[in-house]
Amino acid sequence: MSNSTLYDHDFYAWANEQAALLRAGRLSEADIEHVAEEIESMGKTEKRELTSRLTVLLLHLLKWQYQPGRRRASWQATIRVQRRDLAVHMDDNPSLKAILPQVIDQAYGNALIEAGAETGLLESAFPAVCPWTFDQIKSPDFWPDEG
Repeated sequence: MSNSTLYDHDFYAWANEQAALLRAGRLSEADIEHVAEEIESMGKTEKRELTSRLTVLLLHLLKWQYQPGRRRASWQATIRVQRRDLAVHMDDNPSLKAILPQVIDQAYGNALIEAGAETGLLESAFPAVCPWTFDQIKSPDFWPDEG
């Protein structure tokens, strides 16, 4: 079975075969095009995870600020856990710092949509752009005041 056929029909076997070929230095036998494609895909996955974590975190910060009477321990726990996981993710992928403005914009836009749905407030009740810096977002000491 050729590399491309194995790639299409048994990804797990293909991945193990490619890893063995690369470790053995047998680059001419490796499916370089698909290996490169998978590496690029892994980078996109790291960016998506960052966006997802920031969306959840920003959503809960918005709810914390704009619905102080509904604050719950579960909101606080979600904020704390997302901050911890965000710190680990950024430590594991420091080059993501270069795209933080773009990712924060995307995540905040998503958080606005979800905040409107979860709070019953109009999206226009929230700032149109993220009102916090990344340092504030990730800080364990930052808790937004009432809106």
